[in-house]
Amino acid sequence: MSRRSGILEFAVLGLLREAPMHGYELRKRLNTSLGIFRAFSYGTLYPCLKTLVANGRLIEEPGSAPEDALAASLAGRRAKIVYRLTAEGKEHFEELLSHTGPDSWEDEHFAARFAFFGQTEREVRMRVLEGRRSRLEERLEKMRASLARTRERLDDYTLELQRHGMESVEREVRWLNELIESERAGRDQRQSATDGSAQQDSTSGPSGGLPRHTGDGSTGSTSSRPATPPDPSDGSVN
Repeated sequence: MSRRSGILEFAVLGLLREAPMHGYELRKRLNTSLGIFRAFSYGTLYPCLKTLVANGRLIEEPGSAPEDALAASLAGRRAKIVYRLTAEGKEHFEELLSHTGPDSWEDEHFAARFAFFGQTEREVRMRVLEGRRSRLEERLEKMRASLARTRERLDDYTLELQRHGMESVEREVRWLNELIESERAGRDQRQSATDGSAQQDSTSGPSGGLPRHTGDGSTGSTSSRPATPPDPSDGSVN
């Protein structure tokens, strides 16, 4: 399985864990909620769905509205197929959520992983965020070294493009720093709240970890929907 198809499989399983959907709904969610898949077509999605069905991770069901199925039959069209996650599919997705290796830090895979941070254990989130930050810091160091070597040979426009790329990476590093600090603050607050009481699981759940951006540019903490990660296509990708 290619890295790109693996990311798509991960995202499909994650979306279907929320609720069963038919192919059109899935594609719409992939395009709107997970912008990294905006270029994916039905020709890419449906082979992925068929593979997941064959592997026992999804099942196909007829649409839930009888009148829709009847109308489709009378019109000579196939009724919409709804895809539902199986117990095996849920277990596989949870296994994928626990992975924190280098692939989870790369541009497209990180964006997909971040989209499902609300379903990810806190310690796993921390390892993925710190790994991503480390990867970008390495990239930034290489970009600065390259710019220092070639600055005199670059025209003004190429030089400005190089600077733009560096600024994009620097911006994402700052964003990651905010997230990491907020995750740590949430963990510390929860630990303080549970001191002296029955021990609770301080690693799971989406609460207490995300910065909230206010109108004056300051940040606070909230458990609301996560901020959208910077788009790797804006210049931070090598």
